[in-house]
Amino acid sequence: MSHHLDTPLAAKNGQLFLDDLYVFQGEDSTVLMMDVNSNITGVYAEPGFHLEARYEFKVHVDGEDFESLTYRFAFGGPDADGRQSLRLEVLSGADAREDGAVGALVAQGRTGESATGDDGVRVWAGRICDSFYIDLSLLFIINAAVGEGSKVDLSAWKPGEAKNTFAGTTVETIVLEIPHTHPVLRPGARIGVWAATKLATDAGGWRQINRAGNPMMWPIFWPTDTEFTDPANARHPSRDVAEAGSYLADRVAAVVAATGTSADPEAYGRQVAGQLLPDVLSYTVGTPAQFGFAIRNGRTQADNAPEAMLSLVTNSGVPAGLTQAVAADLRTSQFPYIVQAKA
Repeated sequence: MSHHLDTPLAAKNGQLFLDDLYVFQGEDSTVLMMDVNSNITGVYAEPGFHLEARYEFKVHVDGEDFESLTYRFAFGGPDADGRQSLRLEVLSGADAREDGAVGALVAQGRTGESATGDDGVRVWAGRICDSFYIDLSLLFIINAAVGEGSKVDLSAWKPGEAKNTFAGTTVETIVLEIPHTHPVLRPGARIGVWAATKLATDAGGWRQINRAGNPMMWPIFWPTDTEFTDPANARHPSRDVAEAGSYLADRVAAVVAATGTSADPEAYGRQVAGQLLPDVLSYTVGTPAQFGFAIRNGRTQADNAPEAMLSLVTNSGVPAGLTQAVAADLRTSQFPYIVQAKA
């Protein structure tokens, strides 16, 4: 659930805000990538990753309700060069769902450097140039319609004049590459992936602070939640349909009814809610990733996910005015698939 758009409060907690989640095919591998701590709201208060937090990739296999793999990252304090130590553990089976379970060490390293762990797993974490792209003025139009259940009015929107609001911004990213020789994540495996940030509690346990699955969920449906107050932050995806399905369906139904883009708004709203919940990013291992209009299979850094999501929610073509070329120089085809930000 993306939190790119949070108010200045985001700068105070940016290390725990999940901005984006990507899942795509790498070099005979599956790549999982999460972004946190965007500086879109201004200068971020604390650079790097939170010292008392966990950053987790959760992997569901074959449509199961619960994750059977968890890749858990933790970070140490910065050294004289500002680099943090990192540690990656993996938990499987029932342990993948338990905060108190101890994982098996997979890799260790430092931010800003590549590290190779057991069975060819590779990791990289650090500050990068953000390849996400959208003109936020378009999002604000859709936000207003969804929030009010009113007609989408694009009469003032000029796609030819669109500008990337995120040009020049940076985020902290975690890149995890898992080779296709993995016993579970082999080509053909159907998986669902979500990410979570968790913070240590005074009582010694862990509290889930934020999570991410499909792109643009938070900016579209809960754009004003800047303090992690919505229950969805702490909820497990297995409870999404029961606890948020009606809300999403009603929001979509209201906006398409007002816009006149569906003969049966209620049915369309239920259909969209069924596609977006549970909020996990689906992907078939070993296939080209694409998050678009006709195909939603993982997500690459190049995908115009905002355009696809805004069009889905409104049941109409919403031209974003930006193409993949706008941030082409901020992604690479080889590990770690990013462009590191200059210090």
